[in-house]
Amino acid sequence: MSYIKIDDIDLHYEEYGQQGRNVLLLHGWGQNTEMMAFIGEFLKSHFIVYNLDLPGFGKSGEPPFAWGSEDYCEFVKHFADAKGVEEPIIIGHSFGCRIALQYAFRYPVRRMVLTGAAGVRDKRGLDYYAKVYSYKLGKKVLSLKPFQKYREQLTKNAGSEDYRNSSGVMRQTFVKIVNEDLTPLLSQITTETLLVFGENDEATPVEKGKLMEEKMKDAALVIFENDDHFAYFHQANRFCLVLDAFLRRDYQ
Repeated sequence: MSYIKIDDIDLHYEEYGQQGRNVLLLHGWGQNTEMMAFIGEFLKSHFIVYNLDLPGFGKSGEPPFAWGSEDYCEFVKHFADAKGVEEPIIIGHSFGCRIALQYAFRYPVRRMVLTGAAGVRDKRGLDYYAKVYSYKLGKKVLSLKPFQKYREQLTKNAGSEDYRNSSGVMRQTFVKIVNEDLTPLLSQITTETLLVFGENDEATPVEKGKLMEEKMKDAALVIFENDDHFAYFHQANRFCLVLDAFLRRDYQ
């Protein structure tokens, strides 16, 4: 267990291996180093692996204000600079993939493995805007004194589970991030990228992986059948075999 202060934030991270190229592990929203520890253990014979508790998660401090994926990217770059990491291999899950995409857009990246990758915003129809309008109208009505006792219940029932489980600056960060659309960056990313999606992923459906494969210059998609958003974790052995095949050229 290690800590380092980056941009006045105490960052917790785990380090594996003693030689080879550098690998950065970036977990999903609401997760921590534990979810990706098996990857560090698997790769440590050939790489130096840094498994981060991203700010606001695990044992790391929170960001000072509502961050977007670009802010997280810059923070990870500052960590990389502090550790002497150049042209890393990045392995990310879900929210961590947003950071990876921003990083690859701005800085040299050796390779990426993105699983359950977020970043492509849903197309929003009339039903979405009707729900948003109804929620905002409900908040206005419930702000009136006779109805204030019902306001908390409305908030509890609104939004996704990740939104409800967040509070303070992290709730603001969540809202900011999920409203980002990184699709315009995809065609400008030249990093060789392996996309791994669960066939039954409802959080980041396979269609988004297909869109990423189509728009990115050097990307390939692997689908784990009969699995969901955490397919990489549920099928850890299979995921490690995929990593072995994809990263073998960089083994030391």
